[in-house]
Amino acid sequence: MGQQTMPPVQCHPAATRGQRNTSSLHLLFSLHLLLFLGRTQGAIQIPKDYVINNLPQPPVITYQTRSYTAFYHDDISLKCEATGNPAPTFRWVKDGMLFGEESSTSGTIPVDENEDLKFYQGKYRCYASNELGTAISDVVKLVTDSTPVLPKERRVRKTANEGESVVLHCSPPKSSVVPNIHWMDKDLRHIPQNDRITIGLDGNLYFANVLLNDTRDDYTCNAQYITARTILPKEPINLTVNPSNMVVKNRRPHLSRPEGPHSKYVALRGQPLILECIPHGLPTPTVTWERKASTLPIDPSSNRVTISSFNHRLEFKEIRESDDGEYSCTANNSQGSVSHSYMVTVEAAPYWTKQPQNQMYALGETVRLDCLAEGIPTPNITWKINGVPISETDREQRRRISGGTLILSDVQYDDTAVYQCEASNHHGTSLINAYIHIIELSAQVLTEDMLVYNLTEGKSALLNCRTFGSPQPKISWESEFAEPVLSNPKTSQLTNGSLLIINVSREDAGSYFCSVKNSNLSITAMLVVMNRTQIINPPQDLHVLRGQSAVLQCEYQVDLELRDPTILWRKDGQKIMTSAQDDKYTVFENASLKITDVQQKDAGQYSCEVMTKLDADKASGSIIVVDKPGAPHSLQLSEQSSRSVTLSWIPGSENNSPVSEYMIEVREEMHSMSEVKRVSAELNHLEIPLLPFCTYNFRVTAVNKIGRSDFSLPSESYTTPAAKPDKNPKNVRSVSTDPDSMVITWEEVERKHFNGPGYKYKVSWRQAAGQGPKWNEHYVSHPPFTVNGTDTFSAFEIKVQAVNDLGHGPSPSPKLGHSGEDLPMKPPTGVKVTRYNSTAVSVTWTGVDRESVRGHLLGYKIYLKRLGLHSSHEHHSKRKRSLATVLDWEGEERTRMIEVHGDKKEEEIVSGLEFYSDYQLSITAFNSKGEGPHSDPAHFSTPEGVPGPPSFLRCESPSENELTLHWRPPHKTNGVLKGYILQYQEQAVGDGPSTVQVVTIDDPSATNIKLDNLDSQSHYFFSLKAFTQAGKGGEAKVNASTLLDGVPPNSINAIVGETSVNLSWVPGHRHRNIGFNVHYLRKSAGGEWEESEQVNSTQAFYQLQGLQSGTEYVLEIRLKNVTYWTMDLQTIGTRLSEVQNGFASQGWFIGLISAVVLLLLILLILCFIKRSRGGKYSVKDKEEGQVDSEARPMKDETFGEYRSLESSDNDEKRTISQPSLCVESKRGSDDSLAEYGDSVDIQFNEDGSFIGQYSGRRDHHTQGDQDSSGAVSPSNPNMPRPSMSFPNSITGILGGN
Repeated sequence: MGQQTMPPVQCHPAATRGQRNTSSLHLLFSLHLLLFLGRTQGAIQIPKDYVINNLPQPPVITYQTRSYTAFYHDDISLKCEATGNPAPTFRWVKDGMLFGEESSTSGTIPVDENEDLKFYQGKYRCYASNELGTAISDVVKLVTDSTPVLPKERRVRKTANEGESVVLHCSPPKSSVVPNIHWMDKDLRHIPQNDRITIGLDGNLYFANVLLNDTRDDYTCNAQYITARTILPKEPINLTVNPSNMVVKNRRPHLSRPEGPHSKYVALRGQPLILECIPHGLPTPTVTWERKASTLPIDPSSNRVTISSFNHRLEFKEIRESDDGEYSCTANNSQGSVSHSYMVTVEAAPYWTKQPQNQMYALGETVRLDCLAEGIPTPNITWKINGVPISETDREQRRRISGGTLILSDVQYDDTAVYQCEASNHHGTSLINAYIHIIELSAQVLTEDMLVYNLTEGKSALLNCRTFGSPQPKISWESEFAEPVLSNPKTSQLTNGSLLIINVSREDAGSYFCSVKNSNLSITAMLVVMNRTQIINPPQDLHVLRGQSAVLQCEYQVDLELRDPTILWRKDGQKIMTSAQDDKYTVFENASLKITDVQQKDAGQYSCEVMTKLDADKASGSIIVVDKPGAPHSLQLSEQSSRSVTLSWIPGSENNSPVSEYMIEVREEMHSMSEVKRVSAELNHLEIPLLPFCTYNFRVTAVNKIGRSDFSLPSESYTTPAAKPDKNPKNVRSVSTDPDSMVITWEEVERKHFNGPGYKYKVSWRQAAGQGPKWNEHYVSHPPFTVNGTDTFSAFEIKVQAVNDLGHGPSPSPKLGHSGEDLPMKPPTGVKVTRYNSTAVSVTWTGVDRESVRGHLLGYKIYLKRLGLHSSHEHHSKRKRSLATVLDWEGEERTRMIEVHGDKKEEEIVSGLEFYSDYQLSITAFNSKGEGPHSDPAHFSTPEGVPGPPSFLRCESPSENELTLHWRPPHKTNGVLKGYILQYQEQAVGDGPSTVQVVTIDDPSATNIKLDNLDSQSHYFFSLKAFTQAGKGGEAKVNASTLLDGVPPNSINAIVGETSVNLSWVPGHRHRNIGFNVHYLRKSAGGEWEESEQVNSTQAFYQLQGLQSGTEYVLEIRLKNVTYWTMDLQTIGTRLSEVQNGFASQGWFIGLISAVVLLLLILLILCFIKRSRGGKYSVKDKEEGQVDSEARPMKDETFGEYRSLESSDNDEKRTISQPSLCVESKRGSDDSLAEYGDSVDIQFNEDGSFIGQYSGRRDHHTQGDQDSSGAVSPSNPNMPRPSMSFPNSITGILGGN
């Protein structure tokens, strides 16, 4: 078919605004600035901060009406809007002729209702003009048309047979606009469309085949003219479908539209295009679309190209040049198919690819206006000036046209105009306005004066001096020393006037002046240079163990003026975020970064950036996470044999730490065995020796310096074949216990060495001599094996061989065994004892014969019994027993046994004997069965030895020049005690040592000695030794000094309370304890002197109680009418009121006193009862306490050294006799230090070492008690006992008079 044109596109009244819709001069300047950047050379862009008033501007059209069709007078609306300064005037040209009058107020054409509508049809163009030029609009085509009207027509009736194709024609009234077609019924419901029923672009209703239910009489075509605001319903069509009287045959498809096999379409770029394909046939055909040599340009996201109307249409909403080509539709049914091809040619009306811009220029500049347009066919471009074709203007040498470019050289003020570029082809015309404004503007400095530029060293400073004017102002820079700055090689001036100083330093700081030449305009710029920010300790490359913490350093320095820099850490370029809820990352004050629980994902590059408001510094480091290796994998078994297999594996990840070795775990499943083999990291395979008849699997682990990896997955199992045993049991021996049998045992072979099923042991035996070479045999599964009916301790050859179902193991060598042993029958003879030393003897004997042993002779046993002290001195020992300590083993028989191993040894040294004792000794032989009979006993004695040290030593001082020493005998006398030797000497004060005094005490029963004529100012060392016939024994040592007469204290510290006073003092050095009383007097009227209970001078503390609060007192310490101390004081608190006269006569007071007296009486009775019941003890208990005390040994020490026994003395005092629980009440404090029995009578050596004892309340013990360990410096034995009485007046309870 021939070329077809698409239906005309409907046009309707519409308007579009131009690209520059603004009424503000300021916004226009901004737009100029944006349009200028990077465009025409020399154009002026007025900055926003340039001060200018009432700037002239050529006209710019901002709104124009588009072409459309008008059906009524009120449809006509021709508008034209423009901006400019001065305001532009408007005129319209219709069909090349001026239409109406020029207007200075409005660009809209008024419409006269009386004029015929056809009067306004034509082509219009708007001209907007002011003194700077004229802008023109595009051509507006206005079409006028009458409202469509339906002609009179007859009602159509159609009849068709079932299955035939039918077309119902619409034929709407013709109009300049295309109507929208709607097929509806009488109820105004749309006729349903589907793949069988379709409305064509021509408005007809097409049935591919009719059905009986298509019969109806109200098929109505409605034509809707939207622009005319009219809907025209045509006469309904009656369609009757008759059933076919013959067999209806199916028909192959045919096309109702378009006709023929081919069609051509020309479409304009950007316009819609619809290709339709309406088939008919039976059964109903289906339609498919294709594009030749390409795919359909269907994009579901844009819907620009769609297949619609039940596949009957291919729609292009906005066609493009790329859509040019051949398309086809194919209709198919069961009877065949039909196709139609569409050749689509896409052309285009002119459209702009580059548009000229409105610009301002300075005088003498060169102006270039580029105007490029595209279209199909290629459009023709022409230029106009102020709406006049350039060809109709005077020829100008400075103006030339090259293609779509207009160039103006050396522009002058009269070149100011609006230039029009118009592109046209046969599809249409497009026009664009662009003005050129030649202008002169006075110079202005736009940069603020006295700006301060803060920079850090090494940066580049850019000092701004922004100016503007037309022509462009010229500027110069000077330093604060009025010197040109461009002489410095670090400085340069940019084209915009800014001064660039590179690599600034402290010397560059100061003031700089920018001046506009040939004017008095200038500004000052201040440059401040600071120390640059610098990271002095950057992060390092760290190797971190997984799970540990890592700290990356980032120590920095900043200028003092740039405080609190911003610290930014990044990992692999991503910012690290820290939060209080997550402690994964912590940034410290010194900018270091701590990363906790480092994992593999934390490995990477870390950068630290220290940023101030002026500069920044950046440094990088890294974290490499090291960990134990990844598990090896892909284990393979190769070179499999009965005794070995080769295992190979693929190493896992090293995790940044090289593998040092591999460990192979060899596991045997049948016998639950495992072993580990090691290979170097260079190998990934190992030949492993195996045992027969075992099932193995293997696992591998890798080791580096961090640790060991997880084990790999187990390898496949491998079972080795069975074999004969290759080893026999070890340590074959006899372990017989019964004389008439032999028990053979051995170490069982491990199951892994069975080598096959049916494993057992073959036991063989024969007598060692006299029975011939015949072996007896027996098979057993485990040891031991017993051979019965043997003689006692008979010798046999024995052997054990391994056997399984595949055969015997190697032939074993026989071992010697014996039947069971019996007890030895004879004792050793010829026992002799000779002295070896004082506490040891040498014992010899004659061994037993071997046959009597009846077994293996293991050795001999020596039995030693101590019979007691030497018999020749037994009566003397008993006489001395009451005076000496209890001796070890005295009167007792004690036995010990010494084993002598070896069947050939017949002598032994027996040591550890006691001095001066009688012993008895016998010997037996023994084997594994036991001992034989004892030998005849041998008797011997040990000689005397030196005694041990005295078990106790202490000193007492009865006067200033006397000392009494008390002691107890040694625990071990080791013979007959002869007496004691006492040595003592004064402590050396001068150049040489003092003379040692020696006192010999020949009485062994003595336990004390009194020394007089001693120097009261000296200290003494004492040494005491006991001696026997054998010599002197060990020594007991002590150092001591005499005590001086005591006096009451005269320097007392008093702490006053409300009803009491705490008194404390320091006891005199080496003074005996002395008792005194505190006297006190209340200063108020009626006060009398009172005294406290007796106080010991060694107490160091006493609390005086029973005082009245808020009362003045006088305190004194007196002894034998001599006052040693006095003090005035007042107790704390409010003073009590004086008792009124007649107080004692008050009834309540008498009752109170009676109750108190009764209570005291009851307490006294209870106290006496308690004393009578609890104060007794048995003499036996006391004696036992003495023995326990004497049993304590004393360490030997050299003469002249200090030895204190005070602690043991105090322990004995507490153990032997406890004081009565009921003690008398007293006015003095019960918390006095004397209560503790360790008061402050403390003695010291001249070098400050302690040499004395505590003394105090414990002085009530009898000083001559031999069972108490006395003190080195005793208290005064004549010291009166402290008062234990109750207060002697009621004031002791109520608090004074």
